[in-house]
Amino acid sequence: MNKLLLIVTLIILYGHLSHAQTDIIQQMHDIAVVEQKVMMPMRDGIRLATDIYRPKSGGPFPIIFSRTPYNFNTFGDGEPRTRTYQRAIEAVKRGYAYVIQNERGRYFSEGDWDILGTPLTDGYDAFTWMKNQSWSNGKIGTLGCSSTAEWQMAVAALDHPSHAAMVPQAFGAGVGRVGDFQEQGNWYRGGVEQMLFIAWLYSVQHDEMRPRLPEGISTEDLLRIQEFYDMSPEYQSVDWAEGLKTLPIDQIIKAAKGPVGIFDKMIQRKPNHPDWFTGGLYHDDMEIGVPSFWFTSWYDVSISPNLALYNHVRHNTADPLIAGNQYLVIAPVLHCRYTRATENTIVGERNVGDARLDYDGLIYGWFDHWLKGEENDILSKTPKVQYYTMGSNEWQSSDTWPPAGVEIETYYLSSQGAANSLYGDGTLSTSAPDTDQPDGFHYDPHNPVPSYGGNVCCTGNAVQGGAFDQRAMETRHDILVYTTEPLAEGIEVSGFVESTLYVSSDAKDTDFTLKLIDVYPDGTAYNLDETIQRARYREGYDKEVMMEDGEVYELKLSALSTSNFFKKGHRIRIEISSSNFPRFARNLNTGGDNYNEAKGIVAFNQIHHSKAYPSHIKIPIKK
Repeated sequence: MNKLLLIVTLIILYGHLSHAQTDIIQQMHDIAVVEQKVMMPMRDGIRLATDIYRPKSGGPFPIIFSRTPYNFNTFGDGEPRTRTYQRAIEAVKRGYAYVIQNERGRYFSEGDWDILGTPLTDGYDAFTWMKNQSWSNGKIGTLGCSSTAEWQMAVAALDHPSHAAMVPQAFGAGVGRVGDFQEQGNWYRGGVEQMLFIAWLYSVQHDEMRPRLPEGISTEDLLRIQEFYDMSPEYQSVDWAEGLKTLPIDQIIKAAKGPVGIFDKMIQRKPNHPDWFTGGLYHDDMEIGVPSFWFTSWYDVSISPNLALYNHVRHNTADPLIAGNQYLVIAPVLHCRYTRATENTIVGERNVGDARLDYDGLIYGWFDHWLKGEENDILSKTPKVQYYTMGSNEWQSSDTWPPAGVEIETYYLSSQGAANSLYGDGTLSTSAPDTDQPDGFHYDPHNPVPSYGGNVCCTGNAVQGGAFDQRAMETRHDILVYTTEPLAEGIEVSGFVESTLYVSSDAKDTDFTLKLIDVYPDGTAYNLDETIQRARYREGYDKEVMMEDGEVYELKLSALSTSNFFKKGHRIRIEISSSNFPRFARNLNTGGDNYNEAKGIVAFNQIHHSKAYPSHIKIPIKK
């Protein structure tokens, strides 16, 4: 009996594997040569734990390669382990070798892990090793979602000759700087910490004092111990709805009795810290050299930077073969939830209709063309951009993003000085206001506006992502509400929504948030996208400029993105405040470092709207 199957049989007898897992493992061994815990050497001698699944007959084979920080050990309970086998079986059945590898310093891989800081050479060296195997045809495609996608872009800029195609999905955590966006892998938005990484790192970073396997341990020993010891620590369950309230924020993981690791260093980095520009993050001075099929979604954590990256590659890549072979899908789902769309797709509370798409057909059609050389018409039959429009609930296609025919229309903020809450007098119209009657509110960082829905991931029970009726939030006095009149005709808004606010504050530094909303005739108000800007970074992320009481400042917020059909009788709304917590960290308004402070002060913040200070948003309307 195959040694691995013998181990599986013994584990079944002792109840550690379910029969479903056993069936999947048996399916794999029926069709594939399985090599687990292959220790792939890097140029500095560090070895990365790798599992390889390849068809039993024929060859050589193209390779689908997935590199991840997550645990994919076969043994043990849980969906990720089963999912790895399911993906491998699908690839093998289609004539591919499927290779999955843990990043440096993760589980059985040697070395030290540094989120987004692992050497780019690890990816390059892995490509070279795989290319040189007797069973490889020398063509490698990379595939993965979220943290299994984020490393692909920077490595693609190294232009390894065997890296023939890639499919990054929900890849924002790998985007450092692109154009006006400097989020440093989703760590920031507008210079404000996105708190998802704190909850995520609690259960991902390995403690500095973790046990380590002996240097140079053999594959035979790794195969033996993986059945009962998989280097996967167990963490206490944390109520992140409460845990993320901890101040200072650099103490959140410590207060939750979590591991000591890379977080303690990262939380101190400012948006332009030099460490962001080393290691695995992609920046826009790097030229991607790989045909790419990008998958994004409207309620992902970084939809706008993702779309900006897609456009950047298309318009700034010197090789016309690469620039002309960039394809994009934008789905109406949450982070990495593409295949969960149904004929009645619910995202948060909103039904956005039948959002299904043949993802496997697109992905394998893509790989069949670039890795196998098949003339399958995938390039000619697939639109450059496939995007889902909510409201009209339909898939649409375009050659560009935004789609052709979009015209920008400017909507101005206006009020009689009382836009506070849903019951205020804030309006949004194409006519600029004549006089300046600014709207003001007190922002108390110890009583922030709660996050309710939105473009999120990875925050546990703290924030539920998606579209939710915002009316309950809009009763707060520290939210300014600006709304159009009911639309006489339906309009499709597809593209980037830009906003410019003229602001003042009695604090040295504070934040300003903006949210775009579709208001139904019955008053239901569904959020579409949101952003935030820290005032001290209004002149760029390479310097900090504090505010002075009584001065009015122009504030350009990072662009929002959506495709939404506002039906006849609906209204367009924006909300403005100074907090969206715990989606984003609170500004304590002191002008200090913020991450190491526990006490904040109340700020009185104002939005100005007049001929001199025309606060506005620019909406892309498809004609």
